[in-house]
Amino acid sequence: MSKILQSLKLSLLNTGYAKLDPLWDYDDVISPFIRLYYITKGSAMVYHSNEAIELKPGHIYLIPSYTFGRYKCDEYHEQYYISCLEEIKNGYSIFNFSSFIYESKANPMDLYYFKRILELNPNRQLENNNPKVYDNRPTLMEFEKRNEELSLSAYMETHAILEIILSRFIGAANSQSPKSSVKKEFGMVLNYIHENLHENLTVKQLADFCHLNTDYFSRVFSQNFGMRPNKYIQSKRIERAQLLLLSTSNSLKQIAEKVGLENPSYFTRIFKNHTGKTPGVFREERLQK
Repeated sequence: MSKILQSLKLSLLNTGYAKLDPLWDYDDVISPFIRLYYITKGSAMVYHSNEAIELKPGHIYLIPSYTFGRYKCDEYHEQYYISCLEEIKNGYSIFNFSSFIYESKANPMDLYYFKRILELNPNRQLENNNPKVYDNRPTLMEFEKRNEELSLSAYMETHAILEIILSRFIGAANSQSPKSSVKKEFGMVLNYIHENLHENLTVKQLADFCHLNTDYFSRVFSQNFGMRPNKYIQSKRIERAQLLLLSTSNSLKQIAEKVGLENPSYFTRIFKNHTGKTPGVFREERLQK
């Protein structure tokens, strides 16, 4: 195990039990924290990481931090939920070190842990389920104060439970972990890219974000992430376009604009280069499954 991973800190933001109806319908969600769900009744859908995932009773779910997604409940469902911030030395993410699954059949201990963390942290439920209300750093940081108010035993048990639940989703370790020499800003710049895909992102802009020379930034980015910055940006734009095609009824023009490829013809050409299909064919085939 990388020594960097030993610095992992998980900070609880919210936990509660929610009864949700069709008002639970949110698009263009990208959160700086991890979401964990245990579904007890009903069903709903989440769309992220180019997957359509049905939330089913008796299952637990993970949505990684800084993951663009959509949430939709057509009828009714109930869930235990947890949200937490992750911090690792040098600005890395736990998701840099391993592949993760997003759904797992729950075991009896999973339910115990979701209930226990709620018992340890009462009155930490969301007052409004709309991510646009609570999904911002200034609001989130207020919850750190609540963690400081916990007793030492409650704080340690809470942190341990968060690690245990998160461990249930770990897949294979990445064959190439990020290099220890990478600057903190290189972890942060990925988050910056994900949050600003709709903008005209340039390599110089990203290099300035890291306070680095453009050529040096490009070289180190390639060494650590396996591709040049422009190629990475383009791949993430197509991933998001796939998700929007799957989870919304937006027109191709609207989707092209949302992923920073405002020219529909160029968008179609780039999309086909990456997927082998036009956006229209991709949407039609996937929705027929």
